[in-house]
Amino acid sequence: MDIYEIKRRYAAGERYFPGVTLSRARLIAAYLPGINLWGANLSEANLAKAKLWGADLSRANLAKANLTRANLSGVKLNEANLRGAKLNNAKLYGANLTGAYYDESTRFSRGFDPVSKNMRKLEI
Repeated sequence: MDIYEIKRRYAAGERYFPGVTLSRARLIAAYLPGINLWGANLSEANLAKAKLWGADLSRANLAKANLTRANLSGVKLNEANLRGAKLNNAKLYGANLTGAYYDESTRFSRGFDPVSKNMRKLEI
C-alpha cells in the first residue's frame, strides 16, 4: 500500500493502517489526525509539518524520519523507534513517549528532556 492509497482510504473515513510500510514516504504537511499506524515502517519518511494529533504510532519505526514542526499532540509513540529522527519544533503536548527509543543523533527541540518522558536512550 502506498501513501496515495492511504490518503484515499483516510479521506473515505478509514483510520486503521497497522504495520503498513511507508519507508521514505513524502508526507510533508499531511493531514492525518487520529490515524492508526501502529507498528508501521516510516523510516526515513518526511513528515515535516504533518498534522497527526491523536494518532497511534506505537511501535512504529521512525528511524531517521523528519518530524520537524509536525503536530504530534496527544500522539501515542510508545516504544517507537526514534533513532536519528528530527523532532525539531515538533508539538509533543500530551504525547505518550514511554519506552520510545532515541540515540545521540535524534534531534529534539531546545529544552526537551527525553528522560522525563520515560524514553530509552540506545548507545550507538
